Amino acid sequence: MKTTFSSKLFNLLFIITFFTLINFSNANANTLLPGDEEYEIGIEKAPAPIGGNEAISRNINYPQTALRSKTEGKVYCLALINQNGEVDDVKIVKGLGSGCDEEAVRAIKKTKFTPGHNLGVNVKAKLALAVQFKLP
Repeated sequence: MKTTFSSKLFNLLFIITFFTLINFSNANANTLLPGDEEYEIGIEKAPAPIGGNEAISRNINYPQTALRSKTEGKVYCLALINQNGEVDDVKIVKGLGSGCDEEAVRAIKKTKFTPGHNLGVNVKAKLALAVQFKLP
């Protein structure tokens, strides 16, 4: 079987990329996004919104742009919750657009959370959230 130069180059690039990703993932095993290294993922008790997910839903004002364009769906976010249960930052993992992303961030930041616990101590923690936008 004859191998062309382009397939050899592709295989070499694939191997280099694979090992680079492995080294990168091992160096940052507990982080999902840059700047959130001090927040824990695997903890005994994860943070939770006080009043449940309905508390976030109550804080949402459906964006006018989304109403006009009839946009529905979920905005996937990563919330960084400090040891007092306050939201330090919210990062969009997968957005919806039409103003829904910004509204999801605003609603999450307005919500109070129970802090995460690890070994009996309140810790900074990451919490993945999906904020649902459904037309009234």
